[in-house]
Amino acid sequence: MQKFEEVYEVVKLIPLGKVTSYGAIAKYLSTGARMVGWAMNSSHNLNIPAHRVVNFKGVLTGKNHFSNPFLMQELLEKEGHKVVNNQLLLISSKSMQRMYLLFLFFVLLLKLISRYF
Repeated sequence: MQKFEEVYEVVKLIPLGKVTSYGAIAKYLSTGARMVGWAMNSSHNLNIPAHRVVNFKGVLTGKNHFSNPFLMQELLEKEGHKVVNNQLLLISSKSMQRMYLLFLFFVLLLKLISRYF
């Protein structure tokens, strides 16, 4: 599905140690957060860093779609995140806004760089 491929390309741009939300990706692609979730649920055999996508509250809602329900948390913790009760710590609406803006900055930066190289 074309939209799934667009989601995968965006998720591949999320830097190591960073996360974003289904909604932030959806907003960037002008689509719905559920569609992004469906794409993430179908991505686990495609070498996509799906663990870096959480819901707007920082909850690991996609964890049950990994081969092991603890794998998402383990991968996030390896990248320096703290997870308690299936939720990233220090997630607030302000930090999610910052996370979204940072995500957009990286996407735009990578697009600019790819034009020149």
